Amino acid sequence: MRIIARLDIKNNYVIKGINFEGLRKVGSPTDLCTKYYKDGADELVLFDSVATLYSRNNLFDIIKRITEKVFIPVCVGGGIRSLDDIKMALYSGADKVSINTSIVQNISFLKEANKNFGSSNIVVSIEAKKNKNNWEVYTNNGRDKTGLNVFDWIKKVQDVGCGEIILTSIDHDGTRNGLDLDLINKIKKISVNVPIIFSGGIGTVKHIEELKKIFPDEALALGSALHYNMLKLNELKKIF
Repeated sequence: MRIIARLDIKNNYVIKGINFEGLRKVGSPTDLCTKYYKDGADELVLFDSVATLYSRNNLFDIIKRITEKVFIPVCVGGGIRSLDDIKMALYSGADKVSINTSIVQNISFLKEANKNFGSSNIVVSIEAKKNKNNWEVYTNNGRDKTGLNVFDWIKKVQDVGCGEIILTSIDHDGTRNGLDLDLINKIKKISVNVPIIFSGGIGTVKHIEELKKIFPDEALALGSALHYNMLKLNELKKIF
């Protein structure tokens, strides 16, 4: 099981909240990425949490500094709106880019990204929130409803083509109370042929074991549990 450190970034600081709200600074991106690399993270995922909102890309300089010290795959997301943005992210040292809002707005952008950079470099980010009995896709760091059903959207983006999907439960994000197992069990019932990175809610080893029972070989992304030292990567790697 790949264990990935997730860092949400705002204005050059790693931040974290609960359900994408109440964001607080928790440290330096470079320092934390270096620490998680040394502690045994398999990959790093970095999101600019306000890039789409303010129509900017703020991570390229940060990525350059991080990849001078870190030698594991790095995925960057937030505000990726064009092929030039993807090119700049990869040129800055990222191995993969994660895209959400721009693909929801224009699915052809996913086709163009695959054609120009290869699907292995493109990760589709899906922010999921439960509304009544339906899980809906959100964009803009959990701010905007789309009306899209999560399961239908997973099928669509994998049919168009992508290297991976990173699925974040907005309801569970930052809570450290466990993953959205109802959502995950429903995903198990549909045909998914690309790797999924599950994010949102991990706080204990038991939570990881629960995911492993459903998806033994998929990846998980940890944020709060690492930032607040509830779980330690070097210990987790001994178990998983």
